[in-house]
Amino acid sequence: MKHHDVAIVGGGCVGLSVAKHLAERTDLDTAVIEKEHHLAAHQSGRNSGVLHPGFNYPPESKKARFATEGTRRMKEYCDDHDVPCEELGVVVVAKTDREEAHLETLAEQAEANGVEYELLHSQEAIREHEPHAEGQAALYAPEAASVDSQQYVYALAREIQNAGVSLYTGYAVEEIDHTASGYRLSTSNGDFAASYLVNAAGLHADTLAHQLGVGEQYQVVPFRGEYYEVRPERAHLCETMIYPTPDPELPFLGVHYTRRTDGKVIVGPNAVLAFGREAYDNTDLDPSDLAETLTYEGFRKLLASKTMLSVAWSELNKSYRKAKFTEASQRLVPEIEAEDLQQSYAGIRAQLVSDDGELVKDPLFVERENAVHILNAVSPGLTSSLPFGDHIAETLAAKV
Repeated sequence: MKHHDVAIVGGGCVGLSVAKHLAERTDLDTAVIEKEHHLAAHQSGRNSGVLHPGFNYPPESKKARFATEGTRRMKEYCDDHDVPCEELGVVVVAKTDREEAHLETLAEQAEANGVEYELLHSQEAIREHEPHAEGQAALYAPEAASVDSQQYVYALAREIQNAGVSLYTGYAVEEIDHTASGYRLSTSNGDFAASYLVNAAGLHADTLAHQLGVGEQYQVVPFRGEYYEVRPERAHLCETMIYPTPDPELPFLGVHYTRRTDGKVIVGPNAVLAFGREAYDNTDLDPSDLAETLTYEGFRKLLASKTMLSVAWSELNKSYRKAKFTEASQRLVPEIEAEDLQQSYAGIRAQLVSDDGELVKDPLFVERENAVHILNAVSPGLTSSLPFGDHIAETLAAKV
């Protein structure tokens, strides 16, 4: 059995950030335990790679604080560690009077959160930034950036190993038990003993927490987000990032355009119920995971909402009918055609849902005497990973 002071379950960007900041703050013997043989296999590597500067979050909220600080710190980190990162800016496009009115709210939030922005009041002004985007108004935020999320995760892994943290890959944590001195973790490759625990298991964080009687009023519901890539000869249709105006009544942003650090332009994601926590293809099915979701009281209450049912149907159509995905893409860039879009990768969002049927929209972690369970490292999780991990490390260090 391997012994460590701290066991961090999950080698994604949040778990590795916790390890980094624990190594900086303490002399604790820390281990990160990751079930995959390669890092960034799930949420940390299957995302759009966007750094969100914080205009879309209420002032003084955790999301606003972590996003604004996270964007700044991530750019500095990428510069110091040679991780590809480009400050491209984003144009948030309004197509209707209602959406244009919401841009004012975004501008107020940007002002309060210290985020640089400019309101664009005409089609001509929009096309100065994105010549092929179409809308009646927009908010331009120049601090938005694109980062190679997989290289970022590996940079964190190298840093923590250089700092003396043990990184175990290919160790799937199957069971966690309380012991007199802390925790015993049974994995696919042997057992671990630790005095302190950080549960940063992402898609499986609730499952591990429930084994210890923590967070039983919540469950992760997996939503798959699918991306298309614009064929190279048409990539000029998006020069930076083009986003729709978010609907505050809906849980997901909607299809948008992102230019990545490798020059590719990706479009998406949609947000459809995944038939398994790691069901990345729309034909993948994990019967146990799906049954767990469909029998969950909170999920049934969530779907009792007519709005959510309508959104679910619309998103399902985008998953199985390319024409519907193209139609959503054309709302921002009318020149895009179905033949311009090539199917790319997909990610799974670990969306925490409460027993009363509410989507948990803010970061959520539950403390115990000698543990921290990160149940909801919700979007913008990549952007927030450095300050969020720092906060969790500080929280745990105070228990020592």
